[in-house]
Amino acid sequence: MVGTFRPRRLASAALLGALAFGLAACGGEYPNSTFNPNTDFNADIDALWDKLLLWGTIVFVGVEAALVYTIIRFRRRPGAPTPKQVHGNTTIEILWTAIPAVILIFIAIPTVRTIFKTQAKAAPDALQVEVIGHQWWWEFKYPQLGITTANELYLPNGRTVNFQLKTIDVLHSFWIPQMGGKRDLISNRTNYLWFTPNKDLGTKAWNGFCAEFCGPSHANMKFRLYTVTPGEFDQWAAHQKQPAIFPAVAAAPAAPATSGVAPVPSGTGAAPVLLASLQANGQPMDSAAAATTTAATVPAPVPVWAFPKDRLEKEFAYTIPTAKIPVSVAFDESLLAKGDAARGKDIYSKSSCIGCHAIAGTPFNMAAVGPNLTHVGTRYTIAGGLYPNDAKHLAYWIKNAPAMKPGSLMPTLGKGLTDPKTKMVVNVGGLTDADIADIVAYLQALK
Repeated sequence: MVGTFRPRRLASAALLGALAFGLAACGGEYPNSTFNPNTDFNADIDALWDKLLLWGTIVFVGVEAALVYTIIRFRRRPGAPTPKQVHGNTTIEILWTAIPAVILIFIAIPTVRTIFKTQAKAAPDALQVEVIGHQWWWEFKYPQLGITTANELYLPNGRTVNFQLKTIDVLHSFWIPQMGGKRDLISNRTNYLWFTPNKDLGTKAWNGFCAEFCGPSHANMKFRLYTVTPGEFDQWAAHQKQPAIFPAVAAAPAAPATSGVAPVPSGTGAAPVLLASLQANGQPMDSAAAATTTAATVPAPVPVWAFPKDRLEKEFAYTIPTAKIPVSVAFDESLLAKGDAARGKDIYSKSSCIGCHAIAGTPFNMAAVGPNLTHVGTRYTIAGGLYPNDAKHLAYWIKNAPAMKPGSLMPTLGKGLTDPKTKMVVNVGGLTDADIADIVAYLQALK
């Protein structure tokens, strides 16, 4: 049986499909779209895309028009003569060789120009940021500022930033869609990427990802970018450069009015350092004199500044950390309200944590295997951007990280649990739920 061609039914289906595509296009701003000129890099790539799309559309329309014309004009008819053959027609062959060549020139020139521009070296005064990929989290270092942080990147609007991209294990790929650019982190090689966030970008948060498959938790290797005003960045950097000060202390009595300096917090350990320095220069001092001099020379701690939480909740509705806890992990959450930060510091300093993490200002804790925890209390996420940084999720993470994140290099620390890698039960050195609650209180106090 021969089917009947029904143009109305075909037209209805085509109209329905076009309507569906049109509605999808009106779905609002896509949070990970690269078609946003938020940086010079993105603007250049977007302009190149527009040119390629224009010429591609012209070629498509021209080819399809010629095809439709040929189908209609030379379709088979009863008694119609055989169409004239054009094989070997020099004029036509020259035309269909020259026209694509001209089009390719119009495509090649802006493409090569954009490649040279985006691959050029950054400006000498650019902010330097070293990006180190780990399985499965991001480490960010600001060598000019002496700052190391993890999974949360702060950049000042209007200033060029030069990223030095490295990996300590497998291949990764650094990608901030709305800022533009995606560049690989390659073993035994340093790659570079630079861009300048627009001056008028404002205080906003953006998604960042690993875009190169790197293992079982590749999809969980996320980070956040915060673009802030230059003044806000200076505040953030001034605070981040400080060692962690714990516990929070009241300022010491003000120095004499003639000294012209700010009061000094107690418990910072500055007096012994200053005393040793003076003695090394041939100026012996007793402890009382050292304390007086310390109070007259050491500034007070810089106030904490982090991305405003109210702005984060209002504007950053993109990739939200999961709040779901795997059913295989258990923790007595009632203990979190009883956590003691001072006790937690003591437990932390005697645990295996110090073999992997660094907290500036604590000499016993300067490892660099895991994320730097100096100001971890100011961050909004943990576990490579996978979970929110609150007491509940931090406690579960410390107790059984491999169950919270597939393939996590952080071992199981909960006492009595079996570590999935070693297959051994954690007893000696394991942490009870009460121990973990105290450590959580300590880490959250590190603002």
